[in-house]
Amino acid sequence: MNTQTAPDLSQDPDEIERLEAEAVNAAWKRKPLYEARKKIFPKRASGNYRQFKWLVMLVTLGIYYITPWIRWDRGPYAPDQAVLLDIANRRFYFFFIEIWPQEFFFVAGLLVMAGFGLFLITSAVGRAWCGYTCPQTVWVDLFLVVERAIEGDRNQRMKLEMAPWSASKLAKRVLKHAIWIFIGVATGGAWIFYFADAPTLLMSFIEGHAAPVAYITVAILTATTYTFGGLMREQVCIYMCPWPRIQAAMLDENSLVVTYNDWRGEPRGRHAKKAAAEGLVQGDCVDCNACVAVCPMGIDIRDGQQLECITCALCIDACDGIMDKLDRPRGLISYATLADYADNMALAKNPETGVLDPSRVRTADGGFIDKVKHFDWRIIFRPRSLLYMGVWSAVGIGLLVALLSRDRLEVNVLHDRNPQFVMESNGDIRNGYSIKILNMIAQPRVITLSIEGLEGATMRVVGIDEPAGVSFAIPVEADKLRELKVHVHQSKEFITSTNASFRFVVEETASDESDVYVANFHAPEMNQ
Repeated sequence: MNTQTAPDLSQDPDEIERLEAEAVNAAWKRKPLYEARKKIFPKRASGNYRQFKWLVMLVTLGIYYITPWIRWDRGPYAPDQAVLLDIANRRFYFFFIEIWPQEFFFVAGLLVMAGFGLFLITSAVGRAWCGYTCPQTVWVDLFLVVERAIEGDRNQRMKLEMAPWSASKLAKRVLKHAIWIFIGVATGGAWIFYFADAPTLLMSFIEGHAAPVAYITVAILTATTYTFGGLMREQVCIYMCPWPRIQAAMLDENSLVVTYNDWRGEPRGRHAKKAAAEGLVQGDCVDCNACVAVCPMGIDIRDGQQLECITCALCIDACDGIMDKLDRPRGLISYATLADYADNMALAKNPETGVLDPSRVRTADGGFIDKVKHFDWRIIFRPRSLLYMGVWSAVGIGLLVALLSRDRLEVNVLHDRNPQFVMESNGDIRNGYSIKILNMIAQPRVITLSIEGLEGATMRVVGIDEPAGVSFAIPVEADKLRELKVHVHQSKEFITSTNASFRFVVEETASDESDVYVANFHAPEMNQ
């Protein structure tokens, strides 16, 4: 058995403050749904993961609130808002990309990519989406910033909660909730700006001239943001969100998840000197409850993997801070795989008694023996993750190829149903068609409409006062659809079938773009 020499501590474990924090949302403590929520007061954490969460919050909120105000010049015939869901005109603008309704498969493809991206992230690093970029997490973080700024950190907020109502307490609560409601209004307001020109809609909204749906949308999003981010918080993740119950299928023994390494932390205890004097083995955990105090979900990571854990890693920051004070290696709580954890547990257990003995994994200088497994970034690139990455990349490449190769000129043809054909007085046959020409660029164009493959046929375009022919120049407005009524005539001597195929061709010479629609020409049986 390896022996461990006590390291030279910069601070005695007995002197580490123990926080009276309760894991109120631990599964074994959770109350029935109809019981009132037991409020938690997360302590502010500091460390690398907390800094990363600040960065993610800044980026995600910046993208959400600022994007509708970004301008993009598409010329005089199209809106200049960079990202716009133009429901009225059935368009989706994303910088230089314009999506028409019939191209909705691009949006569907992006949703597929988002799904596989979520699978990839979960397979590789657990619920990182929940811990860092989920809107619920981001807005709860924002609301907590406001709460801490007004009411103070954990101890001050707890004292204020228990204090009797006073003018000071009332003023703080009113100010806090007023700012929360303002954030909710800003959230709803930013959302509606994605569906109309943002500066114009803002003025109309302030003046009271906006459409009723704008005010209804802002009201609903204000209420949901305020309720979910300010009042319900962790309950949304625990009870309302389906992802905690789904993500387990995405994990395996090689997925990285936030883990309390009890193979080096147990048995935990606060009185190191007393334990040493009695010859007792004690792990690195000094039972300070720092990990519980900072947890926004109200759980204790030392209880093991839990549905409630969103892997925000704030407990890692809190624990690393304590380990630094004790001059012990960081990583008592860390990102680890189940496979590595199980191997390290096997090393730390006494094979005869089955009791954890952290000295079995430590060297004389307080380090770890070579057999102890630590985080290795290469575990991310395992077959399962590569499969998700391959599918995600294939869908992305397919969408990119389709986007770059798509035509910006289309023609759609609908044959008249009743009657299918008309016999004119001279015996010629006439068929009617409704033709839609789509000009999908933000410039007006003159499109040539022609018929090919029907011998002895000419056509007339209703509303265009030109002689019958096989080709017409049709002006089409920028980013518009033009619908035409076309009559195709065929001389009786050329009719050889009751159902002949031919082509409508639209093309623009300047851009060399064209599109073809194969149509049918119906005729009665002709006596030879």
